[in-house]
Amino acid sequence: MFHKIKNVSPLPEYKLSVQFSEGVTKIYDVKPLFKKIPAFKSLENNNDFGSVYVDVGGYGIVWNDELDLSCDELWENGIAIETPFDGLIAFSDATQLWGLNESTLRKAISYGKLINGVDVCKFGKQWVISIDAMKREYGNITNL
Repeated sequence: MFHKIKNVSPLPEYKLSVQFSEGVTKIYDVKPLFKKIPAFKSLENNNDFGSVYVDVGGYGIVWNDELDLSCDELWENGIAIETPFDGLIAFSDATQLWGLNESTLRKAISYGKLINGVDVCKFGKQWVISIDAMKREYGNITNL
């Protein structure tokens, strides 16, 4: 099962903040890999650690051609933390996870099934929705 990554940010002490498309944020400690996997030792004591980015498709993170980590590793061994954005996801992620079309969510707003300011909110051009509202209206996630 893949838990797609939306964003990764380097933190002090060789930790990563990893945001997943399900609206969960986890902290992953890279330091133990310095001893387990010799290639990761190259990240210690240089500026390369901060160059981490999400791989195309969100199935992992990458530093360079030799160093990467899978989304499953990050999900299974990361520690979930609470953030003010927990449980909020973009319409595009919600439609992918539930196998819907974005127009379905827009119609649900216009019909009053999803309440603007309660279940959904628009920031600039981007709509976000709570996972609780998605589960209430469309059941559990179907595409994990």
